[in-house]
Amino acid sequence: MNCHPVRIILLGAATALYPIALFAQSDTMPPPTSNTTPNLPSQNRSPVQESTGMSSDPVDAIKDKMFLRKAASGGLAEVQLGQLATQKGGAQDVKDFGQTMVTDHTELNGEMAPIADSLGVMLPKKLTKEDQAEYEKLNGMSGDDFDKEYVSFMVKDHHQDLREFRTEAADTSDAALKNAADRGVKVIYAHMTMIDKMAREKGISTPGRNGGKPATPPTP
Repeated sequence: MNCHPVRIILLGAATALYPIALFAQSDTMPPPTSNTTPNLPSQNRSPVQESTGMSSDPVDAIKDKMFLRKAASGGLAEVQLGQLATQKGGAQDVKDFGQTMVTDHTELNGEMAPIADSLGVMLPKKLTKEDQAEYEKLNGMSGDDFDKEYVSFMVKDHHQDLREFRTEAADTSDAALKNAADRGVKVIYAHMTMIDKMAREKGISTPGRNGGKPATPPTP
């Protein structure tokens, strides 16, 4: 009996099925293991810090530092403008008020400095653009014109400063800064009372006089 045709048929069938078997085997194999390390999110940083690049300081600490820088900048302006008032003021009460600014704000700035240092805050050494512009404006005046401009600026400045010092005294959790801010409230309120009275005497408007609510005195 001749079996060659049967062998040829079986060999051809096996050859035809071999690719199918290989494909089925490769389809069930697991994917290769990657040697790359997945990107992990940064640790110990909030989403806000990731997106803005902000420091890791708590929000309250950042507010304290901002207040210290602004308070020091304002105090520096009070001293330099006060010195100008002692030289160029027309009326004696303006000269006296200017000297009070120099004395009190030099002392207040001195109290703030070690607190700023303990918090790593670099305090400004020169006037802001706004305060420098006001200084130059006043420096070009004298007599009654100087008095009106200086008093008007001091009224606006002290009402704003009082709000900021009161907010900081109420919000900060730093004991030393709270004590300094509380003292600042009392000093600035006394200055504001003096300059508001002077303004009314010179016919210059003040916030309380124009329908605004007058600032309440600080707690003793």
